[in-house]
Amino acid sequence: MKILHTADWHLGKRLDRFSRLEEQVLVMNEIVEIADRENVDLVLIAGDLFDNFNPSVEATELFYKTLKRLSLNGKRPVIAISGNHDSPSLIDAPDPLARECGIILIGHPKAQITPFELEHFKISKTAAGFIELKFKNQNFPVRILHTPYANEVRLKEYLGENKDEELNQVLRENWMQTADEFCDENGVNLLMAHLYMNKKGAPILEEPEGEKPIKIGNADLIWSDIIPHQIQYTALGHLHGFQNIGTVEKPVVYSSSPLCYSFSEAGQTKYVSVIEAEPKKSISFKKIALENGKPLVRKTFDSVEKTIEWLQENPNTLLELTLESKTFLKAEERKLIYQSHGGIVHLIPKVKNQDFNDNNLSEINLNQDIQALFKDYFKSKNSGQEPNEDLMKIFTELL
Repeated sequence: MKILHTADWHLGKRLDRFSRLEEQVLVMNEIVEIADRENVDLVLIAGDLFDNFNPSVEATELFYKTLKRLSLNGKRPVIAISGNHDSPSLIDAPDPLARECGIILIGHPKAQITPFELEHFKISKTAAGFIELKFKNQNFPVRILHTPYANEVRLKEYLGENKDEELNQVLRENWMQTADEFCDENGVNLLMAHLYMNKKGAPILEEPEGEKPIKIGNADLIWSDIIPHQIQYTALGHLHGFQNIGTVEKPVVYSSSPLCYSFSEAGQTKYVSVIEAEPKKSISFKKIALENGKPLVRKTFDSVEKTIEWLQENPNTLLELTLESKTFLKAEERKLIYQSHGGIVHLIPKVKNQDFNDNNLSEINLNQDIQALFKDYFKSKNSGQEPNEDLMKIFTELL
């Protein structure tokens, strides 16, 4: 059977003042098209469905419409769990209605899903943090251990761990107990989770820039070696770059976000993971690149002319722009730059450092006029840079 794994949609996300909703509509369409083209049997969405606890009407509508299309009106199951950006109660709320369309929404850790049956598949077994699916056209079941985002507070509430126990131990014991009970070799065994997971001995993976962090020190750092041996594929959410922190035989995959959401992701290609699975065999998967969405670009220039030339040649981008110059950027230059491009998110003027010795200003003539004194003061605070004409005009107005 074939399974599509995606995560970190962050519907409703903004980049500073720029809405990304139009791009999200396009990339959601693309994910639906990939699911249909690849003829996948099951879709997993591993958390951070929305960008905040109170998503807009537009983001909510896009979410439900996309899930309904992915489910083929109930023919294909879609399972979505909450992430650290989601309100668990908001995700859980429409579950009774969503199930009629083959959509399973899981907000809280260790949730137990009510069994149901549709024409093409049914939930044949459920337990806390576990479901088993049986398909009419398959002679084996699919078992899924599911763990939505679980901080220490939620784990205490839903998993009932002792105060001094670490998250790794809590999850290890719960996952292993569930896998030992339900996950034999006669089915496909999967784990889906929204956690900050790393491989022991490997460099610590960086969380996305500008995201709500999960890792505070090492308190919420989960190690991949606690995954039960029965699990053939682990579908993760949280980190926005595609990577397999497991092995070829037993992948542990961050599928990536569908769009670049911060400038630390500039230049990244985004993907979904399409898995081919059957019992008693290693899972194979391929990453399929997503093509929609504006590229995020970090550029540095040393002249206004070069800046404007590049901006006019690359209109369909979102930019973090650094402009290095020997003098401070004038108001008319700033205006000209913004008029040349509609996607400048940040404009960072950077005055080039010149050789300057504070001793040059160790003796200042206090008898000179106030404008000259201000220039000397400004130079002492800005590595010898002269204040530009605009700044001197403002100073004169203040006087």
